[in-house]
Amino acid sequence: MKTVLLIDDDRVVRTILARTLGQNGWEIYEASDGDIGLEIAKRVRPLVIIADLLLPNMNGFQLFRALRQSPGLQSTRIIAISAKAFAGDRQRALEAGANDFLGKPVRPAELLELLSHTVIAGPDSATRSSLHEEGPVSIKFWGVRGSIPSPGPETVQYGGNTSCVEVRADGELIILDSGSGIRPLGRSLLAEFPGQPLNMTILITHTHWDHIQGFPFFLPAYQAQHQIRILGFEGAREGLARIFSSQMEGPFFPVGFKEMPSHIQVEELRQLEFSVGRVRVHAAFANHPGICVGYKLLTSAGAIVYMPDHEPALACHTVAKGDKESDTKAFARSQDDKLLEFLSGADVLILDAQYDAQEYKTHIHWGHGCVDAAVSLALRSGIKKLFLFHHDPDHNDQKLSAMAEHARGLVKAAGGTLEVEAAREGTTVEMKSALSTDIDPETLVAH
Repeated sequence: MKTVLLIDDDRVVRTILARTLGQNGWEIYEASDGDIGLEIAKRVRPLVIIADLLLPNMNGFQLFRALRQSPGLQSTRIIAISAKAFAGDRQRALEAGANDFLGKPVRPAELLELLSHTVIAGPDSATRSSLHEEGPVSIKFWGVRGSIPSPGPETVQYGGNTSCVEVRADGELIILDSGSGIRPLGRSLLAEFPGQPLNMTILITHTHWDHIQGFPFFLPAYQAQHQIRILGFEGAREGLARIFSSQMEGPFFPVGFKEMPSHIQVEELRQLEFSVGRVRVHAAFANHPGICVGYKLLTSAGAIVYMPDHEPALACHTVAKGDKESDTKAFARSQDDKLLEFLSGADVLILDAQYDAQEYKTHIHWGHGCVDAAVSLALRSGIKKLFLFHHDPDHNDQKLSAMAEHARGLVKAAGGTLEVEAAREGTTVEMKSALSTDIDPETLVAH
């Protein structure tokens, strides 16, 4: 249903807008001040809200912030209108939560053109069929490094982009982190679905720069027909939306976050369990500096766990003065046991294995794990397939191959059946009724 809420204290303006929109198939709701408009919005949850900046009782800036904080209204498209044509007002409206800004008098053709993109990308009509809803669940690696991109002749086999993994499952396009690997992903999506609107969800594990730095270069964000939902937990010092926008401020980037034409919705998570369409998602806090989580995606073809930054608790806990060593170790083991419970039952685990065992001795408390610990966790939790992830930028292809071979040796010595690979850019794994992970060197698709 195409529903629009008009909020303006000028009855003439509302009448003109209502006539234009009504003739084009929109169901109209009206309010004469901000307070009434907010209550109607909460009840109706319209697809679009068109609101003046200068409203009685609650001005437009206050209204936009209240709307964005209201459950069920984060995805509503907000168009601010105003007789004031100051650039500062436009910018403040966008910062408060508006998606677009139109000056008064509103030109019908301009408004209808703007809304045509909203209708195409609306929740009732966003294209999902192109993602092959009934097809296999798939995982594709677009960025596998940690810390900083590391391109060059010594990293061509495994790749040099930072963290970004694409998951297609049950009609959903889910992107895990937006490191520099999201740039080639964006180009690939536009080539695969030319002219088609896409609805995608980006799950952010944490806001260290190697996990968000690619978003300003994500081309779908520059096309109005796409819907991009960014989910993550609040940062240690600033909110998620502020962190994303701050890396695109004037001194650092030529385009502001709010100037991206696509419909971008940033949501800070409060619960550790939620849904992305038909995909259930569980989150667990990782042992890493700041607020950092891992995600477990429960799909129709099995469970996928993505935990790119994590240091096992037992390995990094030291005995403080006055503490008993047994008490400290017992606490650390309890933390690791919580993680084992989270990992249990997963078919695919993408896990931090930045160091080898010798390197880890000089990197304790850095928030990253080693290959030996990753294999141990995977074996103890019954994982079927382990991808070593978050490769150190100083590790070349030869080193990563050796680390993967060492990991397979550990599995063999333990008598396990765990499959282990070092994550590699371009690799696609298809999960069917029974997971198969034979990688085709020509297509890089598991079949």
